[in-house]
Amino acid sequence: MNQILISVIFAAALFAGLLGCLRLGWKIGRRQLRTASEDSQAGLGAIEGSVFGLMGLLIAFTFTGAATRFHERRDLITQHVNAIGTAWLRLDLLSDDDQNQARDAFRRYVDTVIETTRDASDKEAATAGVAKLNLIQAEIWTHLVDVTKRDRSLPLAQTVLPPANEMFDLGNSRLLASRQHPPVAVFGMLGVLVLVSGLLAGFGMSKSDRQSPLHVLGFSAIMALSIYLILDIEYPRLGLIRIDAFDQALIELRASMN
Repeated sequence: MNQILISVIFAAALFAGLLGCLRLGWKIGRRQLRTASEDSQAGLGAIEGSVFGLMGLLIAFTFTGAATRFHERRDLITQHVNAIGTAWLRLDLLSDDDQNQARDAFRRYVDTVIETTRDASDKEAATAGVAKLNLIQAEIWTHLVDVTKRDRSLPLAQTVLPPANEMFDLGNSRLLASRQHPPVAVFGMLGVLVLVSGLLAGFGMSKSDRQSPLHVLGFSAIMALSIYLILDIEYPRLGLIRIDAFDQALIELRASMN
């Protein structure tokens, strides 16, 4: 299932659950007021404050982590593009035949990187793309090592091999960064805390004869949208907030290789 659809379903379920919890908490509070004195609710504010504080803390940490990973992924794209460009320029030091073979492999490498990141929702295609990238990397590295062995020039090896190695390392770093997410249990705990907070908020409104529709709908909508935003930032190639704009630099680099 598409990640954006999962995020929307989760946020919608959270919105509906919050409405239900706010109503349920209000009914429980109204029933308790009819059967007990108002003093029976004394001291509950400390518990409610603790739960709301924990919920706010978890939302803050989750959002901060998602935003940090979002920026790190964008930075890795920039570094990867720069590394590919540097390695591409260093190929000018090779002989014409060796240079042509290496440039052809570089073009296929960049094409595969673009194709692999274009549709991240297709896991089978992404896995096949990664396997293809590994083969091309091995081809490029083997060719460059053979060239430096034949040339037996230390300056050539020091000039050509390090940029290619950095290019491969940053490619692997991008792949690992795209797989780095908080455990599902964190999002599950966040959802539970939000629902419990809704239950307690509804209980706190029980002294009123009627619930305020504005407050109920506003609280539910804001919380659901906040969780959706966190999920959207956490998966920047599958939702509405994306890092695809940074891929344009890679596309432009590929155009310059023709």
